[in-house]
Amino acid sequence: MSDEPRDLKRADLTYDEYLQVPGLLNLQRQLSNPPHHDEMLFIIIHQTYELWFRLVLHELENARQYMMNAEILRARHFVHRVVEIFKVAVQQIHVLETMEPYEFLAFRKELMPASGFQSVQFREVEFLCGMKDDRYLSYFRHNQDVVTRLTKRKEEVSVRDAFYMALRASGMKVPENVDLQHLGDDTDAREAVLQSLLPLYQQRPTHLGLNLLAESLVSLDQYLGLWREHHVRVVERVIGFKRGTGGSAGVGYLKSTVSKKAFPLLWELRSVLERPE
Repeated sequence: MSDEPRDLKRADLTYDEYLQVPGLLNLQRQLSNPPHHDEMLFIIIHQTYELWFRLVLHELENARQYMMNAEILRARHFVHRVVEIFKVAVQQIHVLETMEPYEFLAFRKELMPASGFQSVQFREVEFLCGMKDDRYLSYFRHNQDVVTRLTKRKEEVSVRDAFYMALRASGMKVPENVDLQHLGDDTDAREAVLQSLLPLYQQRPTHLGLNLLAESLVSLDQYLGLWREHHVRVVERVIGFKRGTGGSAGVGYLKSTVSKKAFPLLWELRSVLERPE
């Protein structure tokens, strides 16, 4: 029998206490009066997304640090985890399709002027991946806390930056500035970058870890795009082409975001990649 003192706090810890379940279950505040049945569905789906986004930020920050430490397979592990999270997120959005358009209209006015466009965490995910868009700083200009958060993300090393840093640290001759805005219409500079990336695939055994990481980053981009695409389809099915509750163009705006990519050069590389004779 152990002589160690019994830790009453740990021994008495319950599942609900550890996960703060009572607090979580008190966060679904319906605004419709009387409360509309489907408003609970709408709230929980979006709250769940915010929890997933929190975890995505947590994992991508970890992956970025491993890239900067040249621990490539560990970085790849956490990027892969984020891919799996977005696979769940893509499927989850379709639960909203069980809500009839007429039912949503019964409480949609209660959302205004709030909008999913205002999800700060999703904007942080985009910035952290490398898709840093100054227009969002202007959009949130009336909320200094949000501007501070996004400015921090804008100024810090992105996952894309860290990936190219890892390539250079491995000895690959990748130009210092691979930003598409910098490359612009300079086809020679763009071609030079693509040529510098070819060893990732043409010399795969030599760069196996980096190759696996690159493919996981492409998968991340793919599932971010799929999440946007599925989101568009669900929104169109539920509200058609009405304007968004926050005043955006609704489906029109969402469709314009589907093609956004965090790692465009890794996609473009596929067009110039050829197997050796």
